[in-house]
Amino acid sequence: MKNNDVLEHEIAHGKKISQNAEDIWGWGSKAGRIRANRRADFFISLGNISSSDNVLELGCGTGLFTEKVFNSTHANITAIDISEDLLEQASLKVKEARFIRDDAMNMSFDNGSFDVVYGSSVLHHLNYETSTAEIFRVLKPGGRMIFAEPNMINPQIFIQKNVPFIKKWLGDSPDETAIVRWKMKKLLEKTGFKNVTIIPYDFLHPIVPSLLIKPVSFFGSICEKIPFLKEIAGSVVIYAEK
Repeated sequence: MKNNDVLEHEIAHGKKISQNAEDIWGWGSKAGRIRANRRADFFISLGNISSSDNVLELGCGTGLFTEKVFNSTHANITAIDISEDLLEQASLKVKEARFIRDDAMNMSFDNGSFDVVYGSSVLHHLNYETSTAEIFRVLKPGGRMIFAEPNMINPQIFIQKNVPFIKKWLGDSPDETAIVRWKMKKLLEKTGFKNVTIIPYDFLHPIVPSLLIKPVSFFGSICEKIPFLKEIAGSVVIYAEK
């Protein structure tokens, strides 16, 4: 995966989906909104984000999670994306955040600039080695990273990311893949991170109808506690410290 090719593909992808990005990503449905709130809670609680923190969001997209994190913490948030089309929307959501067009694989920030770096479904669009090294670089000593990403072990995601015509039909960008958690843990530790924790979670699919959200959520909460079964959850949450 060549980084320049990835950038070109992601810029084109951002332009293509900019008019209905949140629906494409699955955040527009009732189940999707519940999933988004839970994901934001992970960022805030695991990241221990407070109003005094300098926080960087990678791949902010339309600003959905920028808004949620800021409203709960009032942290000093800098949010980046490679897509000007998506950044334009994001900047309208959170006037208090700083939005910058920047490359997550070659960031313009100084070493040790941030207490927390977080992102939703962004790492799987990037070169893992380059992006995780950049996250490590811009974090302060003791800083935290928290990301939520698709889980490659989930059957639907495995098919979606590996069968080209399905990948294209579902609107994925050409380079995106998904996380294999033990491989990501090994990479993060090699990069220099410590206390690396990667947890599979989320059995609530965005298309679940309203009447079934409660029973599916209840069933999912049980599945998340069962060894082996939890491995096929739809997402993983990634936490590590510098």
